[in-house]
Amino acid sequence: MLREAEAFFGRGAQGVADALNRVFAANGPPGAYIKGEEGGAALGVGLRYGHGTLYLSDGSTSRIYWRGPSLGLDVGGSAAKAFVLIYDLQTVNDLYQRFNGVEGSLYFVGGVGVNYNRQQEAGGIVLAPVRFGVGWRAGVNIGYLHLSPERSWVPF
Repeated sequence: MLREAEAFFGRGAQGVADALNRVFAANGPPGAYIKGEEGGAALGVGLRYGHGTLYLSDGSTSRIYWRGPSLGLDVGGSAAKAFVLIYDLQTVNDLYQRFNGVEGSLYFVGGVGVNYNRQQEAGGIVLAPVRFGVGWRAGVNIGYLHLSPERSWVPF
């Protein structure tokens, strides 16, 4: 998993390896993961859109999209590569819903961050997005990620 992330983010992203090691130490290896890209912006109210490839433990892959609003003391914009670790996934269809989360970020030009998004009603599925991005963004917010097999511009 670390080799996949290093190849995806590039060899210069030591902070990404540190973030992944902390997630692995707390949760163990994931059952699935997503490699993708996302962009977002906020001025109190924020939006995030992303797309990528879902990799399952059986070797199958599929396209996946996500979007979501946020609300908080958050300002700025960012573009990031996202490596989303997925825990306790039973079926792919369980991913196509909303996952609540809290995020804090502070970076100028570049930064690494990880947060957790959970959905208790889905059997305890946990998403751990690791983001390596560029831009300027500062603040803390609450929101959710809505994953789906199709692209949508409606953030809700």
